[in-house]
Amino acid sequence: MYDIIVVGGGPAGLTAAIYGLRNGKTVFVIEKSVFGGQIVNSPKVENIPGFDSISGDEFGDKMLEQAMGQGAEVTLEEVTGVEKNGDTFIVKTAEGGAYEGRTVILATGTTHRVLGLEGEQDLIGNGISFCAVCDGDFYRDKKVVMIGGGNSAFVESNLLVDIVKELVILQDMPFFTADKKLQEQVLSHGNVETHVGTKILDYIIQDGQLKGVRYEEEGTAKEVSSDGVFLAVGLVPENDAFTDMADVNEAGYFTTDNICTTKTPGIYIAGDCRAKTLRQVATACSDGAYAAIAACDFLKG
Repeated sequence: MYDIIVVGGGPAGLTAAIYGLRNGKTVFVIEKSVFGGQIVNSPKVENIPGFDSISGDEFGDKMLEQAMGQGAEVTLEEVTGVEKNGDTFIVKTAEGGAYEGRTVILATGTTHRVLGLEGEQDLIGNGISFCAVCDGDFYRDKKVVMIGGGNSAFVESNLLVDIVKELVILQDMPFFTADKKLQEQVLSHGNVETHVGTKILDYIIQDGQLKGVRYEEEGTAKEVSSDGVFLAVGLVPENDAFTDMADVNEAGYFTTDNICTTKTPGIYIAGDCRAKTLRQVATACSDGAYAAIAACDFLKG
């Protein structure tokens, strides 16, 4: 029996764990893939208070070390659902785990959005990637396409420009939405070609291999050859397994009040899985603090 079970080990979940532990509660954190969340894929982060610059991987390690140092128990398992059990909750996992907690904080984060085009799922990991840190070196001295024009796209592009021979950026909006500094860093390289106001039509596939992308620009169908494609077209929440405990909006994000409570007493929400206007490490940590304090207040009865 734990006072607080946290589902998700990113900045929101680990902050919640730290705040819960500092309030004298027992805390169990369940993470399905990597502690630290998606920030671990960022080699250089410059907007986290207290650090001029830090790698996402190092920041994730520091948060995990802090939480465990204060007594958090952790595990790597995939949570499949939460059930009410009288005055407590049972958190179930795909690995067969069933953990009991007096409160639960859902900090489930988001996953990468895809385009939904024919053949896409078969190409993920075999021509289509999301992470330049993970897969960039596979395309050294090759030509790649980046689909997207926001901060994520330009963070990834900033890594790729020093690796690839040619980088083509395709954005569906009429302008890039990334921070100006990021744009300047990427667009100053001579191996970058950009197109805005585009619509991706399909992938060019030959014998099961990705060969390029067809897209529409100003009403004209065009195509670009490519050895690989990186997708940075947004994120989607993974909240379907918990909608009986917490309401979601049309986009699938949890809807909560400003202190992260839900329709179910004892269930709280934190981080990017929550409906809000800004998703950053700082806002995730804020959510984690609010959720943990709310849970601790609930436990006081």
